[in-house]
Amino acid sequence: MSFEIPTSEDVVDALIAKPGKSFDLKDRPTRNEDLFADKHVARASTEEDAHAINTLQDTLFAEGKQALLVILQGIDTAGKSGTIKSVFSVTSPLGLNVTAFKKPTGLELEHDYLWRVHKAAPRKGFIGIFDRSHYEDVLVVKVRELADKDTIKRRYDQINAFEKHLTENGTRILKFMLHISKDTQAERLRSRLEEPHKRWKFNPGDLADRELWDDFMDAYETMVEKCSTDHAPWYVVPSDSKSRRNAMIARIIRGTLEEMAPEYPDPGWKSEDYNF
Repeated sequence: MSFEIPTSEDVVDALIAKPGKSFDLKDRPTRNEDLFADKHVARASTEEDAHAINTLQDTLFAEGKQALLVILQGIDTAGKSGTIKSVFSVTSPLGLNVTAFKKPTGLELEHDYLWRVHKAAPRKGFIGIFDRSHYEDVLVVKVRELADKDTIKRRYDQINAFEKHLTENGTRILKFMLHISKDTQAERLRSRLEEPHKRWKFNPGDLADRELWDDFMDAYETMVEKCSTDHAPWYVVPSDSKSRRNAMIARIIRGTLEEMAPEYPDPGWKSEDYNF
């Protein structure tokens, strides 16, 4: 039996949270086999796209005129690091920067909340990947009530303006919310306890956040609705299946790089002018 690989446009249409429209997270599945019915095909598609992404990134680096920022946001165990490892498995590290945002340091807290994020934005020619991001400041900060409601409310517009500033200055932005079910998270947390090579990943604090599951889902829903814009829309990725998650994200990243159409620069000389 043969399975057709969807185009990047097909995946975009299936996953995008349309800007300016109301959004209900409950309407979005955590598992979707419509795009990739077969896991083996999904893995093969990811591998093919990973090689294409590497080639496009080489050209992007050589051109040095554009940048791509990939934002991965999701609750614990959603698969942010796994996505990076799979989708960028063959990408040269020369033009790739990965930033994992943890709890802000004392120095970072002395600045506005976007200061540390802007510093990590990719230079022209680079692909930047955020494992968590500035959206923590309307997710964890909101759910844990680390800032007052008025402050949180203002941040949605501030984030939209910040991202518009980046896009207007040569940085394309892709935002992926990795959407998993509560049952899937339980399975993945349990595996961290049971499998020795995964125990280092387990954090008891994850269980505390799990007790606030509904609050986090409400915060994600608001985040997507308020911050899915024409210049930086959100893609809500069903992530209970790791192979399909990776394939969907790889398709969109490859398609976006192809749209950016980087070109190798003219070196200013002709090869026939030189003899050896």
